[in-house]
Amino acid sequence: MRFFHLSDLHIGKQLHAYNLKENQQAVLSQIADKAREYRPDAILICGDIFDRAVPSGEAYTVFDKFLQELSSITPAIPVLIIAGNHDNAQRLDYASSFLEKHQIYLSVSAPAQQEEHLKKVVLHDMHGEVHFYLLPFLKPGYVRQLFAEGVVHDYESAVREILRREEIDYGKRNVLLSHQFYTNGGQAPERCESEQLVISLGGLENVDASVVEKFDYVALGHIHGAQMVKFPHIRYCGTPLKYSVSEERHKKSITMVTLEEKGAQALIETIPLTPFQDVRKVRGLLREVIEKATDENRHDFLSVTLTDEKEPYHPKEQLEEVYDSILEVRIDNTRTRNRIEEAQGETFCVQPLEMFRSFYQEMQGQSLTAQEEALVEEIVDEWREEM
Repeated sequence: MRFFHLSDLHIGKQLHAYNLKENQQAVLSQIADKAREYRPDAILICGDIFDRAVPSGEAYTVFDKFLQELSSITPAIPVLIIAGNHDNAQRLDYASSFLEKHQIYLSVSAPAQQEEHLKKVVLHDMHGEVHFYLLPFLKPGYVRQLFAEGVVHDYESAVREILRREEIDYGKRNVLLSHQFYTNGGQAPERCESEQLVISLGGLENVDASVVEKFDYVALGHIHGAQMVKFPHIRYCGTPLKYSVSEERHKKSITMVTLEEKGAQALIETIPLTPFQDVRKVRGLLREVIEKATDENRHDFLSVTLTDEKEPYHPKEQLEEVYDSILEVRIDNTRTRNRIEEAQGETFCVQPLEMFRSFYQEMQGQSLTAQEEALVEEIVDEWREEM
């Protein structure tokens, strides 16, 4: 059984206000082309399909085109999709019954009633059945009512108990799709700067990898850099594109997994993806940075650090004469380093309302309205009174 493991498409995401539609369309087309070439038995997409809970019409169009490209491959390749923390369950679930007739299987929310269970898709190969369990992003509050009081008290116990109630036969080959923050004995996976912000402000808690280690493969979403957690078969595949400057050194790819007979170690390979525009950091004197421009690299997204002691006149404007997409321009010289050293001695305290403003901006891509800010301030005041 061979399958592609993908996650965190973040369709609709912007990079420093640059629209990534063309970049996302290009990389998704590459994935469809690789599916035609390698003919996997399934394609897994492990959450954060969209970047916002309320995707734009343009984002829907990009995803629809991707599904159409995959559906045009014959014989048909089943596509298994779970919702991530960025996705809106109801919006993502739209037309799911119709899609399932075309072997596109969606799971957008954890079981909420006693009669509900995880969606399971069973596929077959020469060695028999492979059971795919679809576990979308969940919080303890989503599933606490299914268990006795006190059983579910954090993210780890929520995931553990949801899987336990499925009574999974681990004598068979089982694959789990999950979108959570998994760790190895408390050791967190490597994260980029934007993920650090979301996790610290959003309260996403650890789920130890031991909870899922009995699966033959665990296809994870949520972390942007490809890496294993505790064991090679428990794996984040990473994003198909670089979505922040901190991902500059990431090698984006498709994770391709091959399962043989039960008990055999999963074969994990990567298929490189080539970006339409790369994300790079460039450092040096303004003159040196400008001289580095070529026909091949002038279209990349650039984070520029200038080291000129005498700050140049309108550096961004000069850079934009030779480079298409300047994300940011920073100055690193004696004056700026002295200013940083002076600031280190100052105390810094972030207020709860400021933290929530930053979190909301990061998650929704827009600022709080005056009415929303007043409501948050009222909640913070009530919290302070109770402390």
